[in-house]
Formats: sequence, structure tokens, C-alpha cells
Amino acid sequence: MTHISSRFDDKIALITGGTSGMGLATARRLLAEGAQVVITGRDTARLDAAVADLGGADRVLAIRGDVANLADLDAMTTAIRERFGRLDVVFANAGIGTFQPNGDITEAEFDRAVDVNFKGVFFTIQKTIPLLPEHAAIVINASWTLHRGLPNASLYSATKAAVHNLAHTLAAELGPKGIRVNSVSPGYIDTPMFHDNVTTEAAAAVVADVAAGRIGTADDVADVVAFLASGEASYINGQDLIIDGGLVAAIAGPTG
Repeated sequence: MTHISSRFDDKIALITGGTSGMGLATARRLLAEGAQVVITGRDTARLDAAVADLGGADRVLAIRGDVANLADLDAMTTAIRERFGRLDVVFANAGIGTFQPNGDITEAEFDRAVDVNFKGVFFTIQKTIPLLPEHAAIVINASWTLHRGLPNASLYSATKAAVHNLAHTLAAELGPKGIRVNSVSPGYIDTPMFHDNVTTEAAAAVVADVAAGRIGTADDVADVVAFLASGEASYINGQDLIIDGGLVAAIAGPTG
């Protein structure tokens, strides 16, 4: 893969949920900028496909595991320590979508969402902190729904608000160690998860709500994650960057 810059030369980056969507796009971007990349996912076939998509195993380490399973996270950190000895970037990206009326949410669905979206992020970071040197960066994938109410998203939004707050508190806790922690809040992004939860008919209405007039791409998010993880963002800490084409802050309307 041809480097487009050298911001991440000699850097080691972990992307959880790195087999598709925003995770895969971020892995591709960091590789293009010189990093060696670790991706995780629950499905071996999808991991193999992602490694092939990223150009092979020379600079990509794929680890099968579930972020909600602490034994899997321990195995992941052991594999990273044995191969690289450290991590410079963590993109805690793995998550699931869950959208239904509040009254329909079962305890099982509540536990599933919290296990992946909050517990998984919390312990991914906890387990990898010992691998992070000074000047390392953590980026957490949150959501625009923590900034603006969305019907049928009470559980999903609550898990994303939790990891957004985690970015604030860990920025304070890890700052003295020289480790920065920020989050990103993507809006409507063209990913497999988006299409799993939004019908083709509903997608047209979604575009009408976005001031930029389009759905975002996974590369739009990868660009911002790469910035926050780079030295160019060395004085940005405890922040949330909304990547939504104006969905939260602007009212879409006719031109002219």
C-alpha cells in the first residue's frame, strides 16, 4: 500500500470491529499513513476478507474475539504484546445498533447492547492502557444520538452517552501519563450497520435532514479518527467531534 503521508510511520494501531464500515476504513487510512494495524472481529471469515482487502498480513494482525468477553480481550492484548510490544493508537470502534421503542426493550437486549457498546469499550481501553506509551491516543466511537434525541434509540443512545462520558473522564485520568482520549460522533454513515437498520425508503428522508445533503462515508469518519490520533491533535483532549454533515447543528432546507 502506498503511503499518502508519514504521520503514523512506526506506529502501532488497534481498531476493534475492524472488518467493515468505519473500522475497516480507519485501518485502511492508518496503513496508508505508515502504521502497522491490529484489527479485531468476531467472525474469522470476515477477518480474513478484511486482511486481504487491506493488502495482506505483512502489516496487519487480525485477532478473532468478542470485545464483550474479557478472556478474548486478555488474549488480544497478549497477542499484541508478543508481536509489537506496545500500542500507539486505540480506536475503540466495535459496537452494535439497537433501535426499538423503549417499551419493547427486553432485559436480554439491554444486556447485549450494554455488553458490546459500553462494557466492550470500557474493558478494551482498560486492558490496553498498559501497552500505551506517552503520546499515545485513544479514540472512542460514540454517536450523534447523544447530542440529539432520536425516536426508538433510547438504549443505543444511552450506551453511546456512556462512552462519550468515558472519553471525558479518561482524558482527565490518563492526561498525566501523556495519553489523550477523545471521541467521535458519526451521523448517518453509509455502512453495513446503517443499511441493517434503515430501509431504502427511510434513507431518502434521512438525507433530507442533513444540511450537507448527503449521507456520510466511512472515509469521512476515518479522516477524523486519523487526525485525532495524530500529533496534529496533540492539544485536543477530552473532546467529541461530531461528523454528521450538520445533522445536529444545522437545519436542512432548500437552497436559493
